[in-house]
Amino acid sequence: MESCSSMHQLKQIQARMTLTGLITHTFPLSRLLAFCALADAGDIRYGHRLFHRIPDPNTFMWNTMIRGYRKARIPATAFSFFLHMLRRRVQLDSRTFVFALKVCEHFSRASPGESVHCVARKIGFDSELLVRNGLVYFYAERGWLNHARRVFDEMSFKDVVTWTTMIDGYAGCNCLDAAVELFSLMLVGDVEPNEVTLIAVLSACSQKGDLGMGKRIHEIMERKTVRWGLSLHNALLDMYVKCGCLMDARELFDRMETRDVFSWTSMVNGYAKCGDLESARRFFDQTPRKNVVCWSAMIAGYSQNDKPEESLTLFHKMLGEGFVPVEHTLVSVLSACGQLSCLSLGHWIHQYFVDEKRMPLSVTLVNAIIDMYAKCGSIDVAAEVFSAMSERNLVSWNSMIAGYAANGRAKQAVEVFDQMRCMGFKPDDITFVSLLTACSHGGLVSEGQEYFDTMERNYGIKPKKEHYACMIDLLGRTGLLEEAYKLITKMPMQPCEAAWGALLSACRKHGNVELANSSAPNLLNLDPEDSGIYVLLANICANERKWGDVRRVRSLMRDKGVKKIPGHSLIEIDGEFKVFLVADESHPQSEEIYKVLDEIFLLSKLEDSDCEL
Repeated sequence: MESCSSMHQLKQIQARMTLTGLITHTFPLSRLLAFCALADAGDIRYGHRLFHRIPDPNTFMWNTMIRGYRKARIPATAFSFFLHMLRRRVQLDSRTFVFALKVCEHFSRASPGESVHCVARKIGFDSELLVRNGLVYFYAERGWLNHARRVFDEMSFKDVVTWTTMIDGYAGCNCLDAAVELFSLMLVGDVEPNEVTLIAVLSACSQKGDLGMGKRIHEIMERKTVRWGLSLHNALLDMYVKCGCLMDARELFDRMETRDVFSWTSMVNGYAKCGDLESARRFFDQTPRKNVVCWSAMIAGYSQNDKPEESLTLFHKMLGEGFVPVEHTLVSVLSACGQLSCLSLGHWIHQYFVDEKRMPLSVTLVNAIIDMYAKCGSIDVAAEVFSAMSERNLVSWNSMIAGYAANGRAKQAVEVFDQMRCMGFKPDDITFVSLLTACSHGGLVSEGQEYFDTMERNYGIKPKKEHYACMIDLLGRTGLLEEAYKLITKMPMQPCEAAWGALLSACRKHGNVELANSSAPNLLNLDPEDSGIYVLLANICANERKWGDVRRVRSLMRDKGVKKIPGHSLIEIDGEFKVFLVADESHPQSEEIYKVLDEIFLLSKLEDSDCEL
């Protein structure tokens, strides 16, 4: 039996046992049954027939059949064996209940598991540690944390498995405070945490941002002379990264004797999220065996740090090396497409991965597609995708409102907001930023004022600096400069760059030099290196022929060493981005390019002439 590796060999062994009479002995027969039910090369149906030929199967054999059908993912048959044991009054043991609870994890209803609990309590097995641990795990896995905690609290004796199961249950259900509190309670007692316990608590610390407890666990690891495994070191590394302690993370990484792709990816993630893309890329390039998660981390790092060109370049390289993107990859790439208005690639992703069903469709992915189309100006396509969604979350509605706002369709944005409320969704602060932006672009002053005034009263959302900036932009665009200035001076917090920038832009639009001169210093105090502010102020003064003021602004730029950053445009050709400046002749085909531009300009002039005729 030790060397048996197939059902063919097992049947030969069974035949030999039948000839020698060993088939009547319990132990060798139970080994035959265990191979059929539990081995990867086994056959549970054959095992079932074998079981029915046994005159008086013992508890081990019944338990084996329960385990076998669970392994075969046929939970109903597995549970029926447990019920037959009860009806035939077969002697049960602690493992019977544990195996039965494992089967109940596959049922959508909780009642089978609760019935197992009732039977265990009725015949006295609920006091057994193994059964108690099984019950805690069953309830915690289903998210029934109150039931799990009740069983946990009733236990007179708890081992490390008990504590770990309850802590992991809290962490898995995002009850992070409860997980950390329970671990603190465990440390006071006489049960030593093991590696699995520490990983569960570090997971909670990572999500919660609890650096103090994370460092405490690190101290526990340092005090013990145990050789901790790679999984625990990775969990500790992940905690430091997610808590923003990259120096500690780097120190731990350098001291790790063994590293895997998760270790390297954690460092890529950490540096990318803090904006140090150079270090992130260095770790990425040095990763020995990259997987799709590692590629996705670097692609997301570029996309989230306003480096969309690099994000898409790396995505093309990833595809070229044969990696298949996952949802997280595509969400980051679609965001980069939106930033660059790269409609061709975004549309290809939608068609190739979603329409052709190469990837499971999730709400998150559809939201990213809607956002991409909206930012690329294809708002009608975004609306079609939104309308076809079978399930929406708040981000879906916000994406559509923001899309209409960015494309100047204020009334449609307001209509979507009204639909959202009718569907029972409660708006958040992001909703109102998009809604107020829509009102600003559409000149809906009274509607915007009403939304701003009712945010806190109707929805409990206190206006933030972003909402004030939107209102100042709305008032400024419509010529209500005095009202905009009053609002900015009455803000309960320090006005941000967006607020002063909106007011300054409004001053240029409506030619209010006096208000521009009083607003510009506030904006320059917030960002003295931004050449755009100086240029905007100089243009306002020039439009009103205030040449002395123009000279003063330019002199201020020289004194502060601020240089105007030249504007540039870019175009995507076959996945590669071409950047060019005004009157740029650096491209090797610039002569041909300008020739084509002249022809296009001439054709447009001719069309204008035809229209006039």
